[in-house]
Amino acid sequence: MASSKRKLLYERVTSYFRQAMPVARTELNYGSTFQLLVAVMLSAQCTDKRINLVTPRLFAAYPTAEAMAHATQEEILEYIASVSYPNSKARHLTQMARMLHEEFGGEVPDTMEQLVRLPGVGRKTANVILSVAFSKAAMAVDTHVFRVSHRIGLVPASCTTPLAVERTLVRYFRPEDIYDAHHWLILHGRYTCTARNPKCPRCGLHDICLRKGVENLT
Repeated sequence: MASSKRKLLYERVTSYFRQAMPVARTELNYGSTFQLLVAVMLSAQCTDKRINLVTPRLFAAYPTAEAMAHATQEEILEYIASVSYPNSKARHLTQMARMLHEEFGGEVPDTMEQLVRLPGVGRKTANVILSVAFSKAAMAVDTHVFRVSHRIGLVPASCTTPLAVERTLVRYFRPEDIYDAHHWLILHGRYTCTARNPKCPRCGLHDICLRKGVENLT
């Protein structure tokens, strides 16, 4: 697809989501940037609904990096046992909190380079923090963003990695739209453009959908 045509597609998609989803925000509950980081780390391969059931007790016990830094992995595990991969997540949370406390004064850093130094924090998690907590033009690519971006043609089939998708989306979405676009694509993938049995009749973008041609990418 030519660059000019892709720009027109992005304008069409942006216009649709602006009307269909004027308020698009994370569905994770949190009370601080540190708590957002914890919730995002816990949400990997787990639903936001499940995380929101777990975090109230966890945050009550360990509301700050300093508080969590003094907890053991076993103590954290008691609070998050019902999430996916609880043992590794408990380990990462304790290690992350200790690094924040010891090296960053308990404050979550606001650069990609510093965020990915934290145990258990990869590029996707870092981009969520940069976007949601620090209002930076960062695009986190999870399975929903990856799937929807291919299905509606926002990225070419040659974008076979999350990083390639991220770079294309950041290139074509206007910087001021990237924050919303991240949530548009996630929520659209979560509730409408699902991996199995997508709700095509209620999708305002069904006319540009390329789903049949990219099933191998979903």
